[in-house]
Amino acid sequence: MPSVDRAIRLSWLIWTTAVFVYFAAVFHRTTLGVAGLEASERFGLGPAQLGVFTVLQIGVYALMQIPTGLLVDRFGPRKILTVAALLMGTGQLLFAVADSYALGLTARAVLGMGDAMTFISVIRIVAAHFPPRQYSLVVAVTAALGGVGNLVATVPLTLMLGSIGWTWAFLIAGGVTALYSVVAFIRIKDVPHGFTAPKPETVPVRQIWPKVRQAWSVPGTRLGFWAHFSTMSTPAVLGLLWGYPYLVQAQGMSAKAASSTLGLLVIGAIVSSPIVGALFSRNPEWRMPIAGWFLAFAFTGWAVLLLWPGGHVPLPVIAAVFLVLTVGGPISGVAFALARDYNPSHRQSTASGLVNVGGFLAVTVTALGVGVLLDVTESLLSPQTAFRVAFSFCVIVLAVGGWRMLVWWRRARAAVFEAEERGETVPVQLRRRRWDALRVA
Repeated sequence: MPSVDRAIRLSWLIWTTAVFVYFAAVFHRTTLGVAGLEASERFGLGPAQLGVFTVLQIGVYALMQIPTGLLVDRFGPRKILTVAALLMGTGQLLFAVADSYALGLTARAVLGMGDAMTFISVIRIVAAHFPPRQYSLVVAVTAALGGVGNLVATVPLTLMLGSIGWTWAFLIAGGVTALYSVVAFIRIKDVPHGFTAPKPETVPVRQIWPKVRQAWSVPGTRLGFWAHFSTMSTPAVLGLLWGYPYLVQAQGMSAKAASSTLGLLVIGAIVSSPIVGALFSRNPEWRMPIAGWFLAFAFTGWAVLLLWPGGHVPLPVIAAVFLVLTVGGPISGVAFALARDYNPSHRQSTASGLVNVGGFLAVTVTALGVGVLLDVTESLLSPQTAFRVAFSFCVIVLAVGGWRMLVWWRRARAAVFEAEERGETVPVQLRRRRWDALRVA
């Protein structure tokens, strides 16, 4: 049995190795955020067809969340992260040499499948190697370091595309990721050194759906789904696809200025993630009020961008709005805390997969909706007006998600109060408010 200090160091080393896979996932996921215009030219695409790249990739990600939870339960995070790195590398290598729209879509689907396997696997590593009191903070730091991958996908990737071109830029990115799968397989351990991994959980096919249904029936899981749906969709849509074209085509920025401005979405997330994680860890009762306040600020930010006179929004104003919106990414981590708090341990991976679907479902719907509206309006309206019309769809999705989040927040609170009245232990102590007595919608 290794000494305590050595065991702690080894756990941090294992976590670091796993985080690099998540770093790669975020990098590959967001490459089209700055390569979208090049992709349009390479494949001869309109906005709606370009949006399908992101819709397909994120759609595959969302569909894979529940199977990923089951796979991690069965095979462990080490093997799943190894496969994830191989799939992401292969997908990006295909994208580098793709000369047709169909092959490009295939490449993004393979990439999305590998991406889908990363976050839940890393969360399992955190849960196995760190004590519960450190969980929220380490997960928040994980998200922040993943955000560095997003940052690398802005300015550095823009420079690579401009200097060595599309094929070599994506060949290098894909090749390095595929090779890193060897490092992941050798260095990652499912449990700390000196411990024995638990016997894998094998769920018969006939029991999969009842397990998913049980997790979905928990109000805390539903609340996590809609909290993730509401808080992460706006910064993700801007960072993954439509932020860069908006800044270049509607706001008239240069490629370098646009990628730098888009980098604020990443920098804000990197800085705020540990702060939000520590705040949630120390004051779990503040989680949902903070998510609610974020939605209020997000609506305000969209109102500023969409209603600014003349259409050309000053750069400081865009920067301020982007910094506000980017906090939604770290706040969306509340969804996984809710899934963990309100589900028994044998259902937590399934519940985590369900809440993760919420955010990426919102991203998929929003990215496609914006692309379709741009396709319809770009030949009829100025770029500024076309993006105003298209981005109004983001506000609609945000409003739907915010409404459902508030509904399930009240229902989850009611479930907690009922559990307390039965004498059960609840994960978070809540104070009754006057509005708790009102009829739940």
